[in-house]
Amino acid sequence: MRDSYREQLDDILGDLVQMSQAVSAAVRGATTALLEADIHAAEQVISGDDAIDATQADIESRAFSLLARQAPVAGELRTLVATLRMVTELERMGDLAAHVAKIARLRYPEPAVPDAMRANFVRMGDVAEKMVVSAGQTLSERNLQTAQELHDRDQEMDELRRSQFRALLGDDWTFGVEAAVDVALLGRYYERIADHAASVARRVVYVVTGEFPDDEVWPQP
Repeated sequence: MRDSYREQLDDILGDLVQMSQAVSAAVRGATTALLEADIHAAEQVISGDDAIDATQADIESRAFSLLARQAPVAGELRTLVATLRMVTELERMGDLAAHVAKIARLRYPEPAVPDAMRANFVRMGDVAEKMVVSAGQTLSERNLQTAQELHDRDQEMDELRRSQFRALLGDDWTFGVEAAVDVALLGRYYERIADHAASVARRVVYVVTGEFPDDEVWPQP
């Protein structure tokens, strides 16, 4: 019975890693839709969000079932409790990728991002995707070094966000209010993807060590 329990727990963790891969693909697709005015990529991300939501519901259900039937303790309890939080973080990342894709669809056939902000969003999209990939690796490998690197990337995302505000508030912003609103929203979506990815890594640290990282060193999102 205990072996079966461990197998079920490992299956849940494996599905969580696969979910992270689906989310990273959604982030990549959303960035392509945004920067290339690719309506097909946008539609694919938006329609694919239902599958990510379904995966979340399935993982949650199985995790709650193990909690109820097996009464886990110590590391196994930490793993299941963290899983319930991490699956929600991943689902929210999928939602945010869909939000990016919806703005791309709304502005089609024109790009939603002004040329002057393109380089910023290219980097934002790259950082966000790599952070989701790293979150999946951290889950799979339980590697604390990878978790720390992911946290460091979150700092880069914050700086990219600050540079957006500097551009939006500068005297040389000539793209109008609508573009400013789009840039502000899109920047917020990417920032939140990064925050959720960093939160996943933070919870992996908790699973491995039994303690959350020091909030002064690694603030909560």
